[in-house]
Amino acid sequence: MSASAARRALALLPTHATTGIGSLPYTQLESGLRTAFALDIPFLPQLPVGRPAEFMIPQALEGLPGLGFDEAGRCTVDLAAWSAGREAFEARLEAALSSGALESFEPSPEACLAWRPFLGEVERRALAFAKAQLAGPFTVSLATRTSEGRGALEEPGLDTAIFRLTRARARAMVKALRRAGTTPLFFLDEPGWAAFSRADPWHQRASHELRLLVEALQREGALVGVHCCGNTDWASLLDAGLDVLSLDVRLSLDAVLEETGPLARFLDSGATLSLGIIPTDLASTYDVGELVDAVEVSLEAALPPGHSLEQMGGQMLLTPACGLALRTELDAERVLEQLAEARRRLLDARAARPSPVRPSLVS
Repeated sequence: MSASAARRALALLPTHATTGIGSLPYTQLESGLRTAFALDIPFLPQLPVGRPAEFMIPQALEGLPGLGFDEAGRCTVDLAAWSAGREAFEARLEAALSSGALESFEPSPEACLAWRPFLGEVERRALAFAKAQLAGPFTVSLATRTSEGRGALEEPGLDTAIFRLTRARARAMVKALRRAGTTPLFFLDEPGWAAFSRADPWHQRASHELRLLVEALQREGALVGVHCCGNTDWASLLDAGLDVLSLDVRLSLDAVLEETGPLARFLDSGATLSLGIIPTDLASTYDVGELVDAVEVSLEAALPPGHSLEQMGGQMLLTPACGLALRTELDAERVLEQLAEARRRLLDARAARPSPVRPSLVS
């Protein structure tokens, strides 16, 4: 599927479709899959509780020579082991990326318990869309340290290896979803993008690499999104060629809407927003109806000229604001129930709005 054909597939999404960001607090595979498949667009459940290899950074870096991580998923690369294994690893990466034979870079059961069962269920149900996600290279590089206490970015060649590894794994996952017969909705999880600065030359390089990765995944037939749950230079993401931009509504929707030029270009391209409409900071208090009303008011007031809530509303996705692995099971279930309620309210509001008046063809 071409990138343009995949982009057109956005119009086929269910109106205000719900999906998940990725992580869930369950320790049982069956519970994670049941929850993930209950949403409008089923998503790959990441289950890191008691399984630190499934936290986002070690999951993305699986197979990197010298990789180690603690119970919280904090990653360290042993430089002696990295140096010893680097040549063979880079040769394997190059061969896979050049040939497109990427199956060996799909997540293992240790790094993603649900991956194979998820693929099987997607194929069995003949799903039109399925969502998966992987930590993006910018966030992975920022979060990873060497055994000598330096950032991975300070070790020559390691940052390039991290980018190429995440590219190989993301492409492998998209290709597997395509083989399962679905159109992949693939999110790069980039909370670290909140640290992005145009003044930093390495950050500028990372922005270029993000574009390359997005294009590569689109060529494989995926709809590609980036999820950032912190405020950032939103123009840098709106101009990155994405199909979907995923954000925390209460934290960032107004900031995104202020980027009028980049947002207009983004929407003109046929791309859409994924609204993290239900807070996952459970210390906060909120009313779902008020959240929905606030979203509609903001969009109606600030969308660029030529774009209306009625036009783009149906394509917008709805999610929790962030992953749910660090919440209790009861809290996660409550958030997802509220997500369904938010969708019902938006659908009711859409149905209540007057239909656009079309010009008469006769005088």
